[in-house]
Amino acid sequence: MKRELVERELTPEGPRRRPAGPGGLRSSRSVTVNLAESPLAWLHARGHLCHRLFDAGEALRSDYERAQLSASITMRWDPVRVKSTGERGLAPNERQIAARQRFDGAIRAAGKGLEDILWRVVCAGEPLPEAEKTLGWPARSGKLVLRIALERVAEFYRIT
Repeated sequence: MKRELVERELTPEGPRRRPAGPGGLRSSRSVTVNLAESPLAWLHARGHLCHRLFDAGEALRSDYERAQLSASITMRWDPVRVKSTGERGLAPNERQIAARQRFDGAIRAAGKGLEDILWRVVCAGEPLPEAEKTLGWPARSGKLVLRIALERVAEFYRIT
């Protein structure tokens, strides 16, 4: 995949997606981001997805990764005993279960027939043309279907 590197301001929440405004970067810390890293980022960088839909896709992908739904290809090397940090929130396994429930709810909210394009493009990182070909859809139809699915996911996550 072709690399498209740009400088982004580094904030406590992560790299700022929107330009810092006139005068360039405001912070002394910046990071180089590859816009071609995911199909969702590629679509967003070119104006095919608004910030709301991009954030919805990122929330879905984040829950997919937190729930550890991807296939394991090697032995798990997680430590058997985890030293407690005194955190009063959810335990790691409870966070994983909560992420799985959010992911399943978001996929259900997208509706029948839309979960395939969401999983392929957002979670698996499959480029849109390949997903269209695999699903047997006409060229350039996946963008519209993906937008519809992401709208429903954004409503599920209450992203405004």
